[in-house]
Parts: sequence; structure tokens; C-alpha cells
Amino acid sequence: MRWSKFFIPTLREDPSEAEVISHKLLLRAGMIRKLASGIYNFLPLGFRALKKIENIVRQEMDSAGALEILMPLVQPAELWQETGRWNDYGKELLRFKDRKDHDFCLGPTHEEVVTDIVRRDVKSYKDLPLILYQIAVKFRDEIRPRFGIMRAREFIMKDAYSFDADWDGLDKSYQLMYETYQKIFSNCGLKFKAVEAHTGAIGGDVSHEFMVLAETGEDVLAFCEKCGYASNIELTPAVSGEKYSFESEKPLEKVYTPGVRTAQEVAEFLGLPVSKITKTLIYILNEEEAVAVCVRGDHEVNEVKLEKLFSGKSFRMANEEEVRKIVGASPGFIGPKNLKIKVIADKALEGYPNFVIGANEDDYHYINANLGSTFKPDLVADIRKATEGDLCPKCGEPLQFTRGIEVGHIFKLGTKYSESMKATFLDKDGKMKPFIMGCYGIGVSRVLAATIEQNHDENGIIFPWQIAPFQIAVLYLKEDFKENAEKVYKRLSQRWDVILDDRAERPGVKFKDLDLIGIPVQVIFGKNYEKNRKIEVKIRKTGERKYVSPEELENFINRFENEKD
Repeated sequence: MRWSKFFIPTLREDPSEAEVISHKLLLRAGMIRKLASGIYNFLPLGFRALKKIENIVRQEMDSAGALEILMPLVQPAELWQETGRWNDYGKELLRFKDRKDHDFCLGPTHEEVVTDIVRRDVKSYKDLPLILYQIAVKFRDEIRPRFGIMRAREFIMKDAYSFDADWDGLDKSYQLMYETYQKIFSNCGLKFKAVEAHTGAIGGDVSHEFMVLAETGEDVLAFCEKCGYASNIELTPAVSGEKYSFESEKPLEKVYTPGVRTAQEVAEFLGLPVSKITKTLIYILNEEEAVAVCVRGDHEVNEVKLEKLFSGKSFRMANEEEVRKIVGASPGFIGPKNLKIKVIADKALEGYPNFVIGANEDDYHYINANLGSTFKPDLVADIRKATEGDLCPKCGEPLQFTRGIEVGHIFKLGTKYSESMKATFLDKDGKMKPFIMGCYGIGVSRVLAATIEQNHDENGIIFPWQIAPFQIAVLYLKEDFKENAEKVYKRLSQRWDVILDDRAERPGVKFKDLDLIGIPVQVIFGKNYEKNRKIEVKIRKTGERKYVSPEELENFINRFENEKD
């Protein structure tokens, strides 16, 4: 491909709309353009990278025995009503009516549709196991789309669904997809971790997320170097490594704390560490029952853990007006003593002596409170997020934490959808049974953004060789070198994806553009070629420069391809 015949509208400045590095660089490199909030056009360069990712996904899914299909974006309400998700899914489900006044939605996911396909045509255990997948557009009407294609409303996703006759079969399908995902992300040239995860709105009992490691990631991962345990912090058991020193209980004392509400403000006012302060939060369950949750001031409530304790009931944090009505005091002065609602205390408060709680009266707190003698909670449970100093729940070694970007998620769904949709098959014992299902997703367009978040520098993108829109760029800095550059370009193009920068631009402009769009190898006909017929080869990732003869060039690139990280 010749640059002069391609469409790469690069930008020199960071667009004001861009919040994260991948969004900035995708816009500046001329790979995407915004059409509407959370909706983007993929321009030729971005589309080439996207297709590289798709091809890796497709190759590995096919190798695993999965069968590719294509399901409609537009889905009838009737299917969603069968599973109850038409009302439960929320406003992210974009609903509309057709001209006949029938209800439809734009598919954010395809569990209902694929289950309908299988219940119509798969009748016997002899047809199982079966894994179907597609690579297609999805739409979720995010309330606040952000970060470019990282959290867009319209996105490209690979979603796969397994159907098995029994739970052992599901275990095998799940393990097969787990291993397939590891191959996919390795083949994309990414550094990633597979972590235990929350099942969320999709449902099911077991799930894993595949996280691209990046400092800019939204998610926090906890992992253990010794035993290999890894989980999203939402799911990580908080096993404290802290040993509380013995301290005799002191008399409970009510103190005046005017205008100080946050744990940090209370700590500073009383001259205590923030760990000695507690936070009590009020939650509303099913819009009818109030529950108080109490944690240390230096800890955060983990609402995923609360969701499990609340047995799937809908819940939300109470607003200030509701807190005043329930407790009789403002948020910030709430404590677990003498509350007339259920109280859940975090495990970290067990054996923790003489801490501070709200007095349920504006501008007052209690000091020297103790779990048991000052108040007796209805339940003591692990309800906080794991933090530095906590221990691995499997081997007891200190946990480590890093940030990541979710690019894949796999679930054991079980019979959640097959039972509600009456999707059954005839088992070998002659009985009708529901399919045992699994669900496996990859955010294909998100992989592109996550790749850039993990691979960039101050000059632009650093694409891994495997998914770079072009692997090699050939450029000449003088017209005298054009003919030889053309020959090299044509020869390299027989084996690799190559672009020839044939623009009548200054060398500095060409170098900046090539660094910006992240082509892994630059083949430069410049001063060294003029002096000693040596071609300069620049490695984008390291900035390393080598000088090779035209005859050595292909072997050099071949070695680079085979030795790349």
C-alpha cells in the first residue's frame, strides 16, 4: 500500500474531547472519528488493526471447534420477556417499536437469540457439545460513554455460547474457552492476566475476566506471585495481614465534632489515624428495607460482596433525606450503636480496640467504641475491598495489586436461560433436560484501545507486530532513492504488510507520522544509504537503529519477527 493512495488523516494536537491515551492516539493517528456520543467510525488504518484482531480471534475459535454464525442486532422483545430481562436489564437496553407497534431492542448481548436457535434445531444429546460464536456489532446505551472506544455505546464483540448435556461437559467447554482465550491474547502480543470475576447482569455461578495490564486500567486486580491466585478486587476475599496489638477497652465517650463528616476529617480533628475511624453507610433494599453497613475509615465497601449478602435483591445507597428520616442525623455522623435497622459490620472490626463511630446526632461522635460491648451487629462479614497488606486467600502470602482493562469475560451460565426459555434436549436416558450453557465474550474493539493503553510512548502508538495495521513502513528521504525503495517495498510486500511512504513531505513529518501510528519496523533510505548503500532499520518499540545491506534486509526482519516479545 502507498501512503499517497491511503487515507490517514493524522492530527498534530491532542483532541480536546479525548480523556485517555488510547482515545487521543486513535484520533490523532487517523484511526477513528466520532459520529455521535459513544459511536465511532473506524477509518482504514483503524479498521486494518481491528481486522487483525478479529482474524486472531476467529482462527483460535475455529481451532477450538467453535462454529461461527451471525445473529441479528435487532431482537424482538418476546425473547427477552421469556427470561425476564426485558424489564430487569435497565436503560442500557435500547428499546423501540417498529411500524406495526411491536417491541424490539438493539442487542447488547445474544443469550436469548442463541438459545432460541438451539432450542429450535438441537434435539438430542448426540448433537452436543456445541459451541456457536459470532463477531458482530453490539449496542449498550451507556449513561455516560467515555474513553473513546474503550467504553462506547456501539462496539464490536466476539460472543460465544456453549451447550452441553451435563455439568461435566460445561466444565470441559469452559476450560477449552479459557485456554483459547489465553492463546488469543498471547497471539495479539498482549500482557494480560486471567482473574476470578463477578458474573454481573449476565448471570451464572463462575466467571473469569481477562485483563490487559495497564496503569490506566479502570479495574484493580489482586494476585499472588507464589501460588498464581488472581481475581478482580471486586471478588477478592479480604484476608487481613494486620495484627492488632493488645489494648484495654476504654470507656465510651461522646465528643463534639462540629462540621466534620468524612473519615479523614474526623481523624484530623481528633488527632487519630484514619484507620481508627469507622464509616457507617445506609443502603435501601428493594426500595423498602434499610440496612446499615459499617467499615473502617481506611477501607472501602465492596458492593459486589454486598450483592451476595443481599441475595440478589436490588439495593442502592440512601440519599441524605432518607438517612435523616431513618436515623435522625446527617450522613457523616451515623454510627451502628442503637440503630433500629439491621447492622452489618466488616470482619476487620473484630478485635479492633477503641475505634470511633458516629453518634447518630449531628456534630457528635463516640470515641473508644468496641464491637460487642458498644454495639452488637446482626452480621459480621467480609464486606470490604482487599487492600495493601492483605493476604492471599489460598496460600497466605501477601497479595500484590495492579491495574487492568477487561477485554474478555467467560461465564458458566448453567440453566439460567435454557430453563426460562424451555430449551431442552432428549438425554441418553430418554428424558428431556435443559441445556447446560456457558457464555464467552471478547470486546474486539476494546482490545484495540487496550493494546494502545499498554503500548505507547510520548511519540505515539507502539503496535505489537501481530496486530499492527502495517508491520513495515518503507520511506525514502531523497528522490534519488525512490527507485530502490520501490523495489524493496515490492519485495517485502510479498511476505508482510508494508506501506510505502511516498509523500512529498519533509523527513521530520514522515518520522513523526510513522511513530504516531506505531508501525513496528521502519525501513529508511537516508544518509547511510547514500554513503555506503546501507539501509537504516528503526525498531519502533525500542528506538534501536540498525544498518543493513539490501541483501540482508529480509533476513533481519525475519529474525525480528521471530524474536519479538
